[in-house]
Amino acid sequence: MAEAAFSLSALRRRGSSALARRGSSAAPSWLVLPLVAVALLAALPLAYVAWQAAAVGWAGSAALLFRPFTAALLASTLELAAAVTLGSVLVGTAAAWLVERSDLPGRSVWRVLVPLPLAMPALVSAFAWLSLTPRVEGMAGAVLVLVLAEYPLVYLPVAAALRGMDPALEDVARSVGHGPWRIFGRTVLPQLVPALSGGVLLVTLHMLVEFGPLALLRVETFTTAIYEAYELSYDGAAAAMLSAVLIALCLCVMAAELLLRGRRRFSRAASGAIAAHAPARLGHATLPAFAGLAALLGLALGLPVAMLAYWLLLARRAALPLDRILSAVGDSVQLAALGAVLTTAVGLSLVLAAFRRRGRMAVLAERLPFVVHALPGLVVALALVYFCLRVAPVLYQTTALLLVAYALLFLPLAQTALRPAVEQVPPAMEEVALALGRAPWRVLLTVTLPNILPGLSAATLLVFMQLMKELTATLVLAPTGVRTLAMELWAQSSQMKYGTAAPYAALLVLVSGAPAYWATVELQKRRGRR
Repeated sequence: MAEAAFSLSALRRRGSSALARRGSSAAPSWLVLPLVAVALLAALPLAYVAWQAAAVGWAGSAALLFRPFTAALLASTLELAAAVTLGSVLVGTAAAWLVERSDLPGRSVWRVLVPLPLAMPALVSAFAWLSLTPRVEGMAGAVLVLVLAEYPLVYLPVAAALRGMDPALEDVARSVGHGPWRIFGRTVLPQLVPALSGGVLLVTLHMLVEFGPLALLRVETFTTAIYEAYELSYDGAAAAMLSAVLIALCLCVMAAELLLRGRRRFSRAASGAIAAHAPARLGHATLPAFAGLAALLGLALGLPVAMLAYWLLLARRAALPLDRILSAVGDSVQLAALGAVLTTAVGLSLVLAAFRRRGRMAVLAERLPFVVHALPGLVVALALVYFCLRVAPVLYQTTALLLVAYALLFLPLAQTALRPAVEQVPPAMEEVALALGRAPWRVLLTVTLPNILPGLSAATLLVFMQLMKELTATLVLAPTGVRTLAMELWAQSSQMKYGTAAPYAALLVLVSGAPAYWATVELQKRRGRR
């Protein structure tokens, strides 16, 4: 046994020496190349805006930026982002507390049901509400529809934070005579700040770059104005200037969240198993709380599903273009699958660069895609079109260019799913394989990948779900003749052809929602086994 331990230790030292000879901060080319490519592509939106500004000059740029129309867009965009974010925080936090900390009946069932609106694309929800009544058009209706679609982005991290909190702090506050409301406000809520800040960042950025639901609900924001300026007016300068304001807004939101998160640190009082929290007794509030969650799910899931069923029944009486529907399904699945594989592969190289190497390159690999994620899909698409037409026209309106846009926009999703899996693989395993003389690429294929397979699957599935619903970049970059389910739904709904749009909406929910439901159920099963 001692000899085996000695041999293993020697192999690890040889592996570490091999890594040292290669340089701990110098990554192999298969890690460097994706990082350099992402960095160059990420700079395109900023370069595009700067190029357009230089083309029109200072006076022209000022005339486009400082006008009443831009001020109105800024006001409506900020109003939408603030209202939806606040509503999502209130709804998501309240739902998380009821499910995780109260004695609400059926909490195990609610844990599966409450986050399920993630499986309902916001574009489909907007279609369902609009087909029910035109009164949802406008800012108030858009806030209602989008809060119902976005609150799970707050619910999920807050629920996880509530489950993981150390109950000792609340016990101490209770022992000195603090009441339930004071304990929540002064003990629980401060510990939720990291989870809330992450949820707020996601919801706010989504609202700043959202397009499809807002176009249907007739709410004018920067994204809808940029699309109209480019697609309808062919005014590249106006689109670029509006893009500059939108990029500035997104980066300001990211900087504010980073400052808030960087100044706060929260940790448990001790390591080890988490003690169970004593559920709060709802008493007479049980029935209202139960009814409130039921109404939330009814509005977020029940009503869209009911409207889809209604329009599908009406559509049965009409001749449906089955060839066109099947073609849209095929195009959607093909693009989403290719985009998911490419995005996950690039994301894996960046995560490995960040966690297996040191230095500035690792920091850049970890943070750069999240900066890119803050850029609107429409702006990224316009930048790719602009530079493609001038540098490589042969790539214009090709699947390859669209897949590049997908990878740029959704890399953070892949990285988020891959990071925990890579962290759990001991570096010693790779060091021993290197010490045995295996090439780095063989170590990746035979040691690293088999051990992170669950994370790879989760990342691919997550990106696939999001790409099925992607609309803005696809509208601009899709090859001629390619029509995805999201594109067809948006086109038919914009013309108020609700019966024709219903099959596309139903298939979009089915294809993108089934993986979301499966992932939610699996997560609950794993939690139950623990």
